[in-house]
Amino acid sequence: MKKFSYARIVTAIPSVKAGALDKNLKEITALTEQISKEKPDLLLFPELCLTGYSCGDLFRQQTLLKGAMNSMMEMTTLSEKWNFPIIIGLPLVLNSRLFNCAAVLYSGKVLGIVPKTYIPNSNEFYEQRWFCSGRGIQEQFISINGETIPFGCGLIFKDKHVPLFRFGIEICEDLWSPLPPSTKLSLGGALIIANPSASNELVGKSDYRKALTSQQSARCMAAYAYASAGPGESTTDTVYGGHALIFENGHLLAEGDRFQWDNSYKAADVDLEFLEHERLNSSSFSQTVEMENPGQNQRTIEFCRKSKETKERLRNPRLLRTINPQPFVPSSLQDRTERCEEIFSIQSTGLASRLRHIHCKNVVLGLSGGLDSTLALLVTVEAFKKLDLNLSGLHCYTMPGFGTTGRTKSNAQLLCEEMAISIETLDIKEICNLQMRELEHTGTPSDVAYENVQARQRTMYLMNKANMIGGIVIGTGDLSELALGWCTYNGDHMSMYAVNTGVPKTLVRYLVQFVADQPENKECSRILYDIIDTPISPELLPPDRQGNIAQKTEDLIGPYELHDFFLYHCIRCGFTPSKTLMLAKQAFQDKYSEEILLKWLEKFVRRFFSQQFKRSCLPDGPKVGTIALSPRGDWRMPSDADVTDWLIELKGK
Repeated sequence: MKKFSYARIVTAIPSVKAGALDKNLKEITALTEQISKEKPDLLLFPELCLTGYSCGDLFRQQTLLKGAMNSMMEMTTLSEKWNFPIIIGLPLVLNSRLFNCAAVLYSGKVLGIVPKTYIPNSNEFYEQRWFCSGRGIQEQFISINGETIPFGCGLIFKDKHVPLFRFGIEICEDLWSPLPPSTKLSLGGALIIANPSASNELVGKSDYRKALTSQQSARCMAAYAYASAGPGESTTDTVYGGHALIFENGHLLAEGDRFQWDNSYKAADVDLEFLEHERLNSSSFSQTVEMENPGQNQRTIEFCRKSKETKERLRNPRLLRTINPQPFVPSSLQDRTERCEEIFSIQSTGLASRLRHIHCKNVVLGLSGGLDSTLALLVTVEAFKKLDLNLSGLHCYTMPGFGTTGRTKSNAQLLCEEMAISIETLDIKEICNLQMRELEHTGTPSDVAYENVQARQRTMYLMNKANMIGGIVIGTGDLSELALGWCTYNGDHMSMYAVNTGVPKTLVRYLVQFVADQPENKECSRILYDIIDTPISPELLPPDRQGNIAQKTEDLIGPYELHDFFLYHCIRCGFTPSKTLMLAKQAFQDKYSEEILLKWLEKFVRRFFSQQFKRSCLPDGPKVGTIALSPRGDWRMPSDADVTDWLIELKGK
């Protein structure tokens, strides 16, 4: 998907046999033909796949070496019909030295050949018996059939028409070394690292291999494709499992089943634009480039791909990767529980540290009976526990206004009673009516002043109460509300420490559920679960005739699951609105139409720009995830930035 800078990578495990050159070539050719239907952008085969890795002293036989060269040239000729680069492994002689190499084939040509840098020679590996290291080979070439072909360790292959499509190669042991060549290849601009490997299987080794690959992918902020030799290799002393892996910035996109007799492969679409964004966003990456100067020992090999497959894929832009509709919420229960526990600890420790610093034993909290204020209460209680403070210093207030329903008010009171926390009722209706009379307001819900008078009155009450007891006001607003500006300026927007400021709305309910599920909270779990099930609302407009919530936030500004999705992809990943829409269509294909997605995405973009002035003066609060909107921390944006070009880009999708 050229428009959105995705590259389809395939790691292939052919059924090869040591020394069986003709068989191996047939298997590789047949598998390549099969994979071509996936419209890949890059195809990776394992180390020494043309001969088999486990040939031993046969690597000194001319029959094997010449046969490998002939197989490569035959595969090169065949590559004319496939519109994607192919990486294959073979032994290659240069200047009376034998190298373990990976050749890049494309459109009937050998684009370049990369020798292995680190040659293992311990335990079950004896490669130095046959192969030389490619270390130090930089500006060299090899002549094959009259063609002069780049040969060396520092080759980076780049598609002229797709500037972000840049890949480099390291081979097997190179990854396991203290200084993998992929580090410098990444510093030189390679966004994809391909590793043709022959890593045998041992107890626990596959997990270590995955961790190693994941770490290098994350450290290099790169896509990492790994294809290891399969069980067709000799089992004289070792067994090879055929491990196929594709990582992106440390995250696993695809993994093949090991120990397969037949040809197999795994494919995934890696996001080159996201990887570039990560590097641009990392000051240490650019500083390392300046310090290491990787370009002095590297060469860029350019090639031009035909656009046929790209156009076909654009007509059917289904990605070969999972798009999580809730990017802030881990899908695994175990991961989600661990995430919630850590976030809850960050929030409570942040507040405890602030209270400790200012020698404060009293806090004031407005409790509505909704999710956000409930989470703030739970965090505050935990902070008090960390400091061994008496809960008598926690002063909660419920402040019913024109839209307060019996359900939320009751839940707020019941929760405090169950937790042995004092709660008072401060009815704001009378003073709000007085203010509106002073303002010559009609007193009917006809404009935003009707709602904001209530929000600001609540904040004024809380601030004054805090002054009276020498305490601070705990803020309850969350990250999603800040992104949308869904708060009253100098109303619920303001506090003295905002504990939820880094928590997205889709995660708030899981945090409350996490606390509800703790054994020590058994008595109040029923109340917490009812709060979780309560519709999200500021309750600033009168309820319906049955006394139920009439002002439902998600009916007005859109589903929070969509806004959190937009927030993650637009801000965390830096994607354009049109790319975010494309991802949303795949993530929510069975739930929302494109028309609905477009409507709420436009709303998100407009509000994110127009409401920056509220984020420019946020109270302190802890960052808990990769996205934060504090003007002192992660997000520095002018309050009067123009949204026009973002909307044009979205509508011109």
